[in-house]
Amino acid sequence: QEPHLSVFLTEGTTDQLVARIKERELDCAIGRSYEGNPQDIVQEPLYEQEPCLVVATRNQKRLSRGPLDWAKLATLDWILPPPNTPMRRLYNTIFITAGVQPPVPIMETISVRSMEMVLSSESNAIAILPRDVVNELFVGGLVAPLSHKLSWTLPPVTFLCQRHLSEQAVFRDLMQALQATARRMARMSAVHR
Repeated sequence: QEPHLSVFLTEGTTDQLVARIKERELDCAIGRSYEGNPQDIVQEPLYEQEPCLVVATRNQKRLSRGPLDWAKLATLDWILPPPNTPMRRLYNTIFITAGVQPPVPIMETISVRSMEMVLSSESNAIAILPRDVVNELFVGGLVAPLSHKLSWTLPPVTFLCQRHLSEQAVFRDLMQALQATARRMARMSAVHR
């Protein structure tokens, strides 16, 4: 599509990406919805993801037995997002709501590849990832989803943009292209279920 854009690919937590947008180091980003109320950033939801508990494939049957028990799960070796991120706050809330102290993680990261490596090598490692990500990793054979269905959704994946840029045609077009791609991916995902 025209005009051509220069894309800088970086990873970070939503809080880190929002800080970089506020500092005008980034014009826009794709991340989880931001809980704060930054007056200078526009958020447009793209899609939602279902959470999924994931473990090493060899531990799937053992850890899937019985009903969902957050107290039992809290005793496992958790891989969690860094503190003070929207995802970490959500996970802590889930444990607290279940009457369980949030676990102390063995690793804090947002890197899916690092999670996959630790999950596949540590016998009691567990994490929560989006189901579509787990399905992709499952093909590799190292990790597998637990059978427990979680009754909540992850914060939506969102297009974040500096407010003063959001009305420019190039950014509107980018957002619309991302929304169209997200809708197309959702339809394809529904067909493969």
